[in-house]
Amino acid sequence: MADDQGWGDVGYNDHPLLKTPNLDEMAKVSLRFDRFYAAAPVCSPTRASILTGRNPNRCGVVNHGHPMRPQDTTLAEALKPSGYTTGHFGKWHLGSLEKTSPVNPGNSGFDEWFSAPNFFDMNPLMCSNGVVVQCHGDSSDVVVDRAIDFIREQVDADQPFLALVWFAAPHDPHEASQEDLALYGDDPFKGYFAEITAMDRAFGRLRREICTLGIRDNTILWYTSDNGGLDERSTGGRGKKGLLLEGGLRVPALLEWPARISSPRITDAPCVSSDIYPTLLEITKTSVSNQYPMDGISLVPLIDDTMTARPKPIGFWRYPSPGRATWSDRLLAAMMAAQTEGKEIGNPDWQDTDAGSVEKQYPEDSAPGHATWLDWPWKLHRRQQAGKVPTFALYNLKNDPYEKNNLIHQMPERADSMRAKMENWQGSVLQSLNGRDY
Repeated sequence: MADDQGWGDVGYNDHPLLKTPNLDEMAKVSLRFDRFYAAAPVCSPTRASILTGRNPNRCGVVNHGHPMRPQDTTLAEALKPSGYTTGHFGKWHLGSLEKTSPVNPGNSGFDEWFSAPNFFDMNPLMCSNGVVVQCHGDSSDVVVDRAIDFIREQVDADQPFLALVWFAAPHDPHEASQEDLALYGDDPFKGYFAEITAMDRAFGRLRREICTLGIRDNTILWYTSDNGGLDERSTGGRGKKGLLLEGGLRVPALLEWPARISSPRITDAPCVSSDIYPTLLEITKTSVSNQYPMDGISLVPLIDDTMTARPKPIGFWRYPSPGRATWSDRLLAAMMAAQTEGKEIGNPDWQDTDAGSVEKQYPEDSAPGHATWLDWPWKLHRRQQAGKVPTFALYNLKNDPYEKNNLIHQMPERADSMRAKMENWQGSVLQSLNGRDY
């Protein structure tokens, strides 16, 4: 998964400048999702959706930097009883990496982890199974090098594995090599583009290694991004990161699995990051005894080319809760200094020891913020400020992909029907947010 790469920020979606030869090559032989969505327009919530199959508000990840709740079963925890060795490599952003944190990767089901609390760039500090280490080189290469080592170990041991490779690119500050920067001249987004090119190159190494190891046919390689992009020229809709407009949610996505997807194809069925969890559980024949309400659906019928339309709408909700600043370099530097002194805690304010307490309660008689309900091709927006009556807008994305022609007054019955379903869903999400599932 990329960090801040928009739908159009790849060569295969006809970007006029970007060089992404490895993703372009994968797009030629894989299942290509033309309408794949991040569950949220910012990073931490989408990451929680991938790990749980749930709308991130259900897990308490209402904005960036909020920790995930340890009560929720993660994808790694679900697959371990089925015999999978699990690894996380790259950006975590779902809680502290301190050993005392109940939601660090190791306490979230990952056997091996080489992670950072948030974005990182050249020569980063990383946390290797709880110990901070200094690394050298481009951030994407650093992550892929460690992921490849993990994959080789599992193949040598004939061990099935789950590897989450979560790049920090192309998140700012957009540090890149001079060679990659030179590809993009004076474009104001040249640093952003250069980081995508470097990430594409590292991803290509990972993909080739899967071939070299002889496991390509029956390895699922799934690529996507955590939210919409930064350059509105190529977000695939109006708006960008941070917004529930198409530009903030629509992301690139590819799925390669030669044993099951024998010929390439493109699907325009709406899919969302929350679908990854239930899809992989069905594929691996894994059941979770304490499974809490999910929002994602299994995409196995889509993989097998028997699903022509999505059977369930997708809800998005940006609850008006502030994000939590997370500076990876500062947090890991403090953690490294503490470990050098024989201590474990580098920042007492970043422990997340109460991540599962669910002490804060949210009012269930209102649904503030911005929410959308996508029932293709219709998309209903609901906006509500505190103490005010909500406002609505309805768009037909097939005819109006940039969400400019509000049809709310022309189609009141459709809007009312979608509104009722959306608000019922929001009520369910609020109950989860308040800990009723546990």
